[in-house]
Amino acid sequence: METSDTHNQRIAKMTFSSVYPLLLAKVEKKGRTKEELHQVIKWLTGFDDKKLQQLIDEKATYETFFRQASLNPNAHLITGVICGYRVEEIKNPLTQQARYLDKLVDELAKGRKMEKILRG
Repeated sequence: METSDTHNQRIAKMTFSSVYPLLLAKVEKKGRTKEELHQVIKWLTGFDDKKLQQLIDEKATYETFFRQASLNPNAHLITGVICGYRVEEIKNPLTQQARYLDKLVDELAKGRKMEKILRG
């Protein structure tokens, strides 16, 4: 699925530090924990808590955030619709990676079992 250049640029310029509190609030509102959120982020990106905090403190953009990530080799197994787009059909790699994270957080918030979220 094609996303517009404007849409892709908006995602690239968003700071992870501005999105992180929203992700955390979303999962905590549904009874999940910060540790579970970090486990999902670590699985997708390879970041440990220290690196994650560093990126938040630096106000890293999504572009920087995902450029520094070591994307999980099983990330391609993340499928489904998020924000009106099928994640497996998104052509722009950065937009797709951002939507992978959104999809995993949605699954966590919906109470899906961790082994299923982590494609285990």
